[in-house]
Amino acid sequence: MNILAIDTSNQVLGVSILKDDQIVGEVMTNLTKNHSVRLMPAIENLMNEVALKPDQLDRIVVAKGPGSYTGVRIGISTAKTMAWALNIPVVGVSSLEVLAYQGRFFSDYICPFFDARRGLVFTGLYQWIDHKLVNVLEEKNLLMDDVLKELGIKKKSVLFLSPDISIYKEGIQQSLGELAVIPEGPYHIPQAGHLGLAGITKEADSTHTLTPNYLRLAEAESNWLRQQKGNKNHG
Repeated sequence: MNILAIDTSNQVLGVSILKDDQIVGEVMTNLTKNHSVRLMPAIENLMNEVALKPDQLDRIVVAKGPGSYTGVRIGISTAKTMAWALNIPVVGVSSLEVLAYQGRFFSDYICPFFDARRGLVFTGLYQWIDHKLVNVLEEKNLLMDDVLKELGIKKKSVLFLSPDISIYKEGIQQSLGELAVIPEGPYHIPQAGHLGLAGITKEADSTHTLTPNYLRLAEAESNWLRQQKGNKNHG
């Protein structure tokens, strides 16, 4: 099975091509650059590099968020368009789940997160059980302080993984002490190869109804809903 994995859900742009569970090619940048301009050339160049034609692809796997609203939309729109044009399955995978793969050999809790500003994070809790990544606590948009309080009650080691780790590292260590495990820099960057691996066994989504997983409304949509509610109250 030839799989194309696409992740533009956060600052990292990742594209990987897998043959079954083996990576045959991968491109990754961790730069604040426009994904919309760079994604298709990255896919085209990588496919040329590994001598794979579009009609040889069997499945497309895409990171569906949470993360950057614009980045998530770019990845999902590209994946859906290609899947529809090639008439192949598309699979959406949580961006947090992909990051949790970096803790593959950690036995206790894994807490992947992305900064959501104002002390909020997109996060969930995962654990590897019987060689499978299990979502222990549902993914949510929460205050990091509340996340740390809840983890402190569990009295278990927690591996923290995030490209935004520097923002919260001090608070995590103060709150959890030796229970907090924070690895070196490269472990905090999601890998497109892990995204492809996560999507091999998942059931395909409907190409037309696959939607981003924002975990909260975009600010413009949230403001619009508040305005509509206010209009009703004054009506």
